Amino acid sequence: MRRTLYSEEHEALRATTREFLQRHVVPRMDEFVEARALPREFWLEAGKAGLLGLHVPDEWGGGGSEDYLFGTVAAEEIARVSASISSCIGIHASVCAPYLVELTTDEQKARWLPGFVSGELVTAIAMTEPSGGSDLAALKTTAVRDGDDWVLNGSKTFITNGYGADLVIVAARTDASRGAKGITLFGVETGMPGFTRGRKLDKVGQTESDTAELFFTDVRVPDALRIGEEGMGFIHMMERLVQERVGAAVSNTAHAAQILDETIEYVKQRTAFGQAVGSFQHNKFKVAELQTTIDVTQAFVDQCVLAHARGELSAPDAAKAKWWSAQVQNDVLDECVQLYGGYGYMNEYRVARAWRDARVTKIWAGSNEIMKELIGRDLGL
Repeated sequence: MRRTLYSEEHEALRATTREFLQRHVVPRMDEFVEARALPREFWLEAGKAGLLGLHVPDEWGGGGSEDYLFGTVAAEEIARVSASISSCIGIHASVCAPYLVELTTDEQKARWLPGFVSGELVTAIAMTEPSGGSDLAALKTTAVRDGDDWVLNGSKTFITNGYGADLVIVAARTDASRGAKGITLFGVETGMPGFTRGRKLDKVGQTESDTAELFFTDVRVPDALRIGEEGMGFIHMMERLVQERVGAAVSNTAHAAQILDETIEYVKQRTAFGQAVGSFQHNKFKVAELQTTIDVTQAFVDQCVLAHARGELSAPDAAKAKWWSAQVQNDVLDECVQLYGGYGYMNEYRVARAWRDARVTKIWAGSNEIMKELIGRDLGL
């Protein structure tokens, strides 16, 4: 089915993104997997290709686009190559970017955004803690005011880009008496005394992505590096989770669609009992179901993308897109593994890596169960 949301300009960026991926990513995938991280030269090349600052104002070196669709078309192409790399770039260019563009002072913009765009400064956002994930209002990391500084103590975990990030947006409790209204965001930079990182976490999937634990022991953060208003951190996060969740839906759908495309080609070529595996009625029907599911999901996600581009996407609709696309992705990839047979369980086959990479998407950016809770509340339940 022909999609209608992208213009020729968007498709030109798609071509640029594909060229970047074919030149700088596809030949090096095994290297990235072995390192369990993306090297700095990767980020610098992504910056040169213009993929990191599409929505950063041009005065700070970015693309200056206010059209959200430019970000989604690039995200689709990256997800088609690697869900892991999609998550790394997505955290930097789509999740962290709105905080740094919309909530910062001119001094902070000058300090951070040029490097953010060029790839010289890699970012992460630290919400999740060892004691809890989706319940952001209950976080335990604290920041206590001391003159012109804040003294930060606590820890974060499962932080994408966390091991190598130069700047981490950290959510901390600044007023224990105010609940969700007592949370503030801070920019914590590499090299600040007391800021340390644990090991690169050994994950089931998403091997290329750098995921780490972060520790803060009496880290003195100048008030000049506070991001947004004091006590408004929870609101700032909630306002930007809509973009994070629709972005997750874009990547989920593109990743699943690509692996299904590859699986369809595989079952056309693979033979058993003297005929193509895909020609057996059961497999033919199964592939028909999977393709229809992807097409229907894509239609809904596209509408969510357009709504977000207009500033009209609601939190419940973003939650629907996130949980549904994550579930569809996992269901589709599980069936793709089955269609590959024993080869689908081999790490040398992309379908196996994709299957593992997809599993976390039902957990992060708010678990699917939390998404259903949000939707249920919106229905008055």
